[in-house]
Amino acid sequence: MGIISINYIYLTIENIDMVTIQQLQYMITLSEEGSFNKASEKCFVTQPTMSMQIKKAEDILGYPVFDRSQQPVALTAFGERFIPIARDVLNEYNQIEQLTKIYSGTHREIIRMGVIPTISAYLIPDLYEKWGAFSSDFQLVVEEMKTEELIEAMEEDKLDVAILSGPYHNPKFRVTRLFQEEILAYYPAWKQAVLHTNDLESAHPWLLTPGNCLRTQIMHFCNLKTGTEDWDYQGGNMDMLMEMVDQHGGYTLIPEFYSRRKSGDFVRIQSEVGEVPAREIIAITKNRSLKWDKIEGLLREAQVCYSESGKEYERFKLLNWS
Repeated sequence: MGIISINYIYLTIENIDMVTIQQLQYMITLSEEGSFNKASEKCFVTQPTMSMQIKKAEDILGYPVFDRSQQPVALTAFGERFIPIARDVLNEYNQIEQLTKIYSGTHREIIRMGVIPTISAYLIPDLYEKWGAFSSDFQLVVEEMKTEELIEAMEEDKLDVAILSGPYHNPKFRVTRLFQEEILAYYPAWKQAVLHTNDLESAHPWLLTPGNCLRTQIMHFCNLKTGTEDWDYQGGNMDMLMEMVDQHGGYTLIPEFYSRRKSGDFVRIQSEVGEVPAREIIAITKNRSLKWDKIEGLLREAQVCYSESGKEYERFKLLNWS
């Protein structure tokens, strides 16, 4: 397997200088769109031009990158391995171009950040002014995405930094730990100081929709199952879930730093052995980036904002979202 891998990489590097940057861009875009028509529109070229250029690139490489017999157009086995390399090559090329613009004084950097909704709900309001002051010499663009969407966008080089709930491990990316936060229950009907997981068995949970990692994390910790009752409901944002609790009873789960922006009865959850559910908030970035110094400054602001002394981290049970 090692020899095959080395030969494959050698073949790609040997031929890559004959494939143009434009052809790489065409192939990457087609791999994302799955349609020559959509990909050509996105690249502002005619469909025949794109098709011809991609065919030329495949002839140079010696292997087809796309299976055109399928709709949408699919990657071949060679293409599955080639496209990630092509992305890396294009990214390195773009960094060279970006570096020359920085030194010529003609470039204002854009930092593209993605944040999952259950973090952005408090992080953006809390850090808006601080990030605004820090980012006076570059443009910060923030977009809400679910965890899987963030990771896909990072893989496709559509984001410079993603803020999400850990853990996450991928050698392609740098992981920066930002802070930890407890997960609390919004349960007005509960009048005791602590809520144990077995106390939740008879109460109705109001949960985020599938695809939100907080939903998966808390279902694992509390051993919850949904969809078994006729009146089960899945909401899309935490404000609405709290309102459903107010109107119809039951409970919902709220991150600690979001709860501080709200008035209400929030209660600590504990397992039978005294563990407290919590999540670790992380940022993932590319291992190499000309934007790292600016990204690091943004992340440091988040670390300072949510760092607290005296928290009972030893009791935290960090939850996995996968």
